[in-house]
Amino acid sequence: MAHPWIPNSHPSILREMLEAIGVSSVEELYSDVPPQVLMDPREWDSLPIGEGRPLSEVELLRRVEEVLSKNRYYTDPPPFVGGGVWPRHVPPAVKHIISRSEFLTAYTPYQAEISQGLMQALFEYQSLIAELVEMEVVNASHYDWSSAIGEAFLMASRVTRRRRVIIPETANPLHMEVARTYAYGPGISVEEVRVERDTGFIDLDDLEARNLGEAAALYVEYPSTYTGVVDENLEAAGEAIHKHGGLLIVGFEPISMSLLKPPGRLGADIAVGEGQPLGLGLNYGGPYLGIFAVKWSSRLVRQMPGRLIGMTSDAEGERAFAMILQTREQHIRRSKATSNITTNEALMAIAAAVYLSLLGPAGLREVAEASWYMSHYASKKLSNSGIESPLLSGEFIMDFTVRLPRRAREVRESLARQGILAGIPLEGFSFFTDKDLLLTVTEVHTKRHVDLLVDRLAGALGG
Repeated sequence: MAHPWIPNSHPSILREMLEAIGVSSVEELYSDVPPQVLMDPREWDSLPIGEGRPLSEVELLRRVEEVLSKNRYYTDPPPFVGGGVWPRHVPPAVKHIISRSEFLTAYTPYQAEISQGLMQALFEYQSLIAELVEMEVVNASHYDWSSAIGEAFLMASRVTRRRRVIIPETANPLHMEVARTYAYGPGISVEEVRVERDTGFIDLDDLEARNLGEAAALYVEYPSTYTGVVDENLEAAGEAIHKHGGLLIVGFEPISMSLLKPPGRLGADIAVGEGQPLGLGLNYGGPYLGIFAVKWSSRLVRQMPGRLIGMTSDAEGERAFAMILQTREQHIRRSKATSNITTNEALMAIAAAVYLSLLGPAGLREVAEASWYMSHYASKKLSNSGIESPLLSGEFIMDFTVRLPRRAREVRESLARQGILAGIPLEGFSFFTDKDLLLTVTEVHTKRHVDLLVDRLAGALGG
C-alpha cells in the first residue's frame, strides 16, 4: 500500500525501481548491515511508542519529555572532560548573531557572489584564524578536527607523492580512526612513533629510525589531546621530517595558541585543529568546525581542500568578496578534485569568527591563562592528596594525566553517581594503565569546583 507522505512508495513503482537496480527487495539493499542491529519490519508495530496506535501531539510531547528526563546534566561542576572537545564559556552574543536569518538559512553558497554578507563573514573567519596560527592561507572550512586531519594526510600524499604518514603513539585515537579511514582508500599507511615515557614528547631517536625519506608527513598534536603535554621536541621533529622532504602537520587547540608558539612559527606546512572551543559549546558531539591552514606555497595552496574566500573589487571599484578557490568534486572534474566533501561548517566558522572578534587577543589570552592556572591548581591539589599528578612531566595548559590507586574507570563511575563527570580513563591507550585518567580543567571551572572534585575523589578512593 502506498504511503501518503513517501513519494514512489506504491508497490508497482517500488517493484519497477528494484528491478531496474537488480535487487528483489528493499531489505537486500541493507545486506552489508549486521543482522543483529536490523529490526524485522514485521516487528515495527510492536515498538513501545504508540501502544499500537498513532500518538496525538500532546501524547508525543509527553513521551519525548519522559525520555529526555532520563538524561543527566553536569553543570555544577561542569565536566572535567576534554580529549578533543572541551567545556568552554560561550558568550550569548555568539548564539544571537549566528541565529540571525541572514546566516542561519544561508547553507552553502552555490551562487556565492550574490551572498556578499556571508562571503565577508567567511573572509573574516579566514583572516582571524590566519592571524591566530600565523599562517597565510586558511580555508572555510571542514566538518571537524578529525576530517581536517584526514584531508591533511591526503594532501600531504598528493604534494610529496609518498604514501606514509607518521604520528605519535599518543595521537587522539578517535581522530586517528577517522584519519585512517581517509587514508585507507588511496593506500596511505599511518605509522606510530614512540613517545618518551616520562615527558610524553616525541622520541627523536625513534623518529630518525623511521626511514623518513619515504614519509609524506609527520603529524603532531600541540598540545596533545590525550596527554595534555606541550611537546618540546616538536620543532626538532619538524626539522627532521623537512630534512627528508616530508611535510609537518601540526594539530592545534586554538585557545592555547595565545600562550604557545603558533604553528606558523613552529615550521608547520599544514595546521589543522578543532574550532569547538571558539564559541561552539559541547552540543552532544556536534556540529563542530575543522580548521585547516597552510603556509604560502603554490604547491600547497593548489592542493588545499575546501573553499577559499578572497577580497577584490567589483566593476565599479567597490570592495567585493568572491570564492577564489573551490576544489570540490561538484565544481571540477571528479578525478581532479582534492576533496569530495559536499558541504562544510560555514555557520560554525561564522560562530568562531564572532567569538574571536568579541574576545580579541587580550581576551583570548585571559581565557588561556585562566585554564592554565586552574588546571595547575587542580594538579597540585591532587598531588598533595597523594595522587600521582601530573603523571607526565611535560608542560600542560588544561588537560593532564593522573595515576590513581584504583582502576580509573571504577573511580569515574563512582564520581558520576555523585554528579561529577571526571575525565577519560586511559586504559588500553598507548602505554597507559587501567589506573590512568585524563582530566581537564578550563576557564569554566572555579576553585570551588576543583576543591569539590578533589574532595569527592578522595572519598571515592577511600581517603
